[in-house]
Order: sequence, then C-alpha cells, then structure tokens
Amino acid sequence: MGSRMADNTGSVITINGGQSAGSSPPSQRKSSSSESPPEMRILCFDLTYYNRTTQFLLSCAGVFILYILYGYLQELIFTVEGFKPYGWFLTLVQFGNYIIFGLVERRLEGYRISGGSFWNIEPEPRRIPMKTYLVLAALTLGTMGLSNSSLGYLNYPTQVIFKCCKLIPVLVGSILIQGKRYGLLDFAAATCMCIGLAWFTLADSQMTPNFNLLGVAMISGALLCDAAIGNVQEKAMREHKAPSSEVVFYSYGLGFVYLFVIMLVTGNFFSGFAFCLEHPLETFGYGFLFSLSGYLGIQFVLALVRSSGAPIAATVTTARKAVTIAFSFVLFSKPFTIQYLWSGLIVVLGIYLNVYSKKNKLTIADIRQRLKQVGAKIARSPSRKFLIEV
Repeated sequence: MGSRMADNTGSVITINGGQSAGSSPPSQRKSSSSESPPEMRILCFDLTYYNRTTQFLLSCAGVFILYILYGYLQELIFTVEGFKPYGWFLTLVQFGNYIIFGLVERRLEGYRISGGSFWNIEPEPRRIPMKTYLVLAALTLGTMGLSNSSLGYLNYPTQVIFKCCKLIPVLVGSILIQGKRYGLLDFAAATCMCIGLAWFTLADSQMTPNFNLLGVAMISGALLCDAAIGNVQEKAMREHKAPSSEVVFYSYGLGFVYLFVIMLVTGNFFSGFAFCLEHPLETFGYGFLFSLSGYLGIQFVLALVRSSGAPIAATVTTARKAVTIAFSFVLFSKPFTIQYLWSGLIVVLGIYLNVYSKKNKLTIADIRQRLKQVGAKIARSPSRKFLIEV
C-alpha cells in the first residue's frame, strides 16, 4: 500500500514502496525492492530513479526558490497602497486558485494511472466523509485567512518568526487533549521559542510605528488552527486511505464557499473586488503567482521529507525562513535593530532542539541516570596529582 503525506496546502507526492501480500522470503523482497525503488513524483516529474543526493538538491532548490518567491509576492501585494484591509479577499483569491490547481492535479493523477484523454478523465470518488471536510475547511480558512490578514498589522519578519514557533501550540494541545508525554529537550525547545518570540515582538513594537496587537492575535489564531489541521488531516488520510489531492480540493473548495458567503454577508466582497479591479496586476496577477508558488512549494517540502527525512526537511525549511527574513529586510525598506538578530537566533536554537529531540529522546530520568553514572565514576577514581609537562 502506498503512503501519502499532506500539509495545509495539500500535496501530490505519492510513495508506492509497499510490500506485496504474498509470503515471499525476505531475501526475495529485498532484491525486488532494490530493483524497483519507491516511486516519488512531483506533478508529472518522476524523481524515482535519481540518487538521493540529486533528490535532496532538487528538493532544496524547489523549497528555497518557490518559498522565497511566495514570501516576496505576499509582502509585495501588501505594499500596494490601500490594500491592507483586504487580506481576507486575498485569501479568497488564493483559495480559488488552489481549487483550480487541485482539480488539475486530480486529473493528472487519473491520467497517469488510467491514460486516455486528459479532459475526459473522471477523478476518483471522495473517500473522506463530508463532515470531516467541513471541519478541515474551517481550520484551513482560519490558518490561511488569519495569516494573510495579519500582514496588515505586522512586519513580514515578525509573521515568519511566529510561524517558526508552531511547536508551542502543538505541544500544549497534545498534552491537554491527547495526554502525550514529551522529553526535556521538547520543553527546552518550546521555552527558547517563547523567549525569542517575546523578544522579537517587543523589538518590533518599539521599531515599527504601526505595530498593532491585533496582528499578534491574528497570527496566534492562525498557529492554533494550523496545529489542529495536521492532526485532523493525518487521522482522516490514515483511516480512509485518501489521496492528498482529494484533501486539498475539498478543503479549499469548502473553505472558498465559507469565505465567499461570509464576505457577501458582511459586504467586504464587493469593496475588495472593486479595489482589485483598480489594481488588477498587483492583486489578481501577483495573487495567482503567489498561490502557484505556495501550492508547488509544499510539494517540494514533502519530496524533501521523503528523500531525506523529516528532521532534515525541518532544518532546510528553517534555513529557508531565515533567508526569507533577510530578503525582506533587503528588498523592502523597514527599520532594523540588533535585537531582531539575537531573538531570531534564540528561536532557531529552539527549532534545532526540537529537531534534535526527534532522534534523541532525553528525559529528566535520563539526566538523573547520567549524573549518577558520572558521580559513581568520580567516586571510584583515586585522588592523584597530575604533572603538567611544558
């Protein structure tokens, strides 16, 4: 059975490296696996027969190029004079584009599997219940809409720093809801993120004249929704064996309906549409490229996860965020203070500890045991005088 992964923007990457149901001996299965490596595709590009180094380099290049472009276009759109109140309309445009991308992706998958005419292909029937998609669409709308709208009240680097600290709501939610237990390194990582985030936000409030706590509330709400999305997606896709293209199509399709109705009722749709008609290139044009880069970017992230593992992918995406922040200060004029650098490094330290903890589970009991071992060695060693040769 092939496995699939998804994020809040969906994925098209599929891995079909499962074993057959027969009772062939391990040596035969190993030989078959070596002859036919697990399939890995990004849209119509087949990366299966590239070596791991090439897969890693291609995935890294895609992540950096597409997400730097994504961040640049997002900030560029909000530099249009008068656009800041229309962050939700940008989300509506983004969702509409994602519906189109998801539909094309589903047809590409059907065409690759069954062949025939591209336009006459019928996508696979829906596997996940609609009630699950109703919840998932609301969470997707929350994380994307609040994230986009927060740029009207925050600097782009501050928004990125908040996104780096997704571990905090995930950690708290897992403890309160699922009763999970975490090691000492996880709590140390969350502490570093909290300190760095608070320091960065304080520096931003002092340096930015238009700093608004509403932006902090928005991006915090986006993180809470984002933390819940992963659990809902993972559970639904595991239970119903649904492809990621289905998840993204229905999540953004229903999210588009939600937001369209809300904006019609509040009247914000007509004002946003009128503003965008006055600036079609800066809104609809850049919005399309913004959506396309984000949609493709997550697929390169998942390719990186498949080829190199989640810890390496987390390290690469963290480096990408650091480069994006640097580009933001270079390409868009904004005040700078050294506190941005120090607080950002503390957040990076927290991310590193979180990645390191995935491979090395260190608990308080482990520390006590190691201290006892060190104490026992010191107690057994006789006191000696050491001579230093010069």
